[in-house]
Amino acid sequence: MTSFSTSSTPSILPQNLRINSSEQLGPWPSNSTWPLIKSSSLGMSCFTMTFGAISNLTALGILAKSRLRFRRQSKAPFLLLTVALLLADLAGHVIPGAFALYLHIDQRYKIQAEKPTKEFCQIFGASMVFFGLCSLLLGCAMAVERCVAITQPFFHAAMITLSHVWRVVLFLSLLALVLAVLPLFAVGTYTTQFPGTWCFLPIHDPQSTADTNLALAFSCLGLTALTFSLLCNILSGLALLQARLKCHNGNAKSSGRSTRRTSSTSTSLFCSLDVEMMAQLAVITVVSCVCWSPFLIHIIVLQFKQRTSTHEKDGFILLGLRMASWNQILDPWVYILLRKTVLFRLCCAFYAQRPTVRENRSCEDSHREAFSLQ
Repeated sequence: MTSFSTSSTPSILPQNLRINSSEQLGPWPSNSTWPLIKSSSLGMSCFTMTFGAISNLTALGILAKSRLRFRRQSKAPFLLLTVALLLADLAGHVIPGAFALYLHIDQRYKIQAEKPTKEFCQIFGASMVFFGLCSLLLGCAMAVERCVAITQPFFHAAMITLSHVWRVVLFLSLLALVLAVLPLFAVGTYTTQFPGTWCFLPIHDPQSTADTNLALAFSCLGLTALTFSLLCNILSGLALLQARLKCHNGNAKSSGRSTRRTSSTSTSLFCSLDVEMMAQLAVITVVSCVCWSPFLIHIIVLQFKQRTSTHEKDGFILLGLRMASWNQILDPWVYILLRKTVLFRLCCAFYAQRPTVRENRSCEDSHREAFSLQ
């Protein structure tokens, strides 16, 4: 178990100064140097932080306007989880981003940059772990909620209430918080990571078994959340496809124009909002897997692999971190782009390819009726 007194962070020095081997507890050898932060890196950090905040605020504004469509009890839990995810993405982009921006400026413009204090690095690392896990766990909760709503609608309507969803959000947030604050109570530690602009668990050179266990717990919990999200989305997609095929077969067997029109309208009423939410959730899951998997998997690999080429690993883990940070930028754009108006236009474009004009008009009218009722 590592105590605070034995876990100092490495000094942040200009490129022409070397690190004293007695102070270095990070993953770099004693003859390595801290690279000088370029102006382009500082500008990119400012841009991504600002762009991420604006994107999340825009998505929250769109959800606030569309809340009436989710006023039904079966849709309200999804809205609550979505708002919680966007708030976690917003805070997870602004708070750690502000810490990283401070280190960028400190390393860029000072003649001899001072190493971040132990308390600063602990708070920075804890915020990285907390907000990272919150995004992954809340995304998993959204997938589970939609899977239950689509595959077991009566159970969902009777048992899943807003109070239950509030408890789930609090439980997942508490779970992430407990794992994040353990190093603050001398269970593991946080150290400055290459190139000296972020703090995290010592994934390259753990100082104790607690460091290794925390890194493995973070990665395994994140990968488990991604796996459950994928499985739930697959089950939900298959259920929606099966329902769509049944409705289509029912339309084919029915006779009479009014019967076909009524069945088509009921199909749109049943599927339109579910398809919108599933499209958003599926894209979020794909984005999360692409952005987070390299970072999480590489952490696990590093815990069971002896250190050989440190600089190569540092570069790869930094690339994985940048990919993970873009997840919090791309999430809100899913809700900005995949809205009912966009999906409606896509549906109209799809049905416009049908050869029969009468069927096109009937389908377009039914979709308009369905969206107007929602």
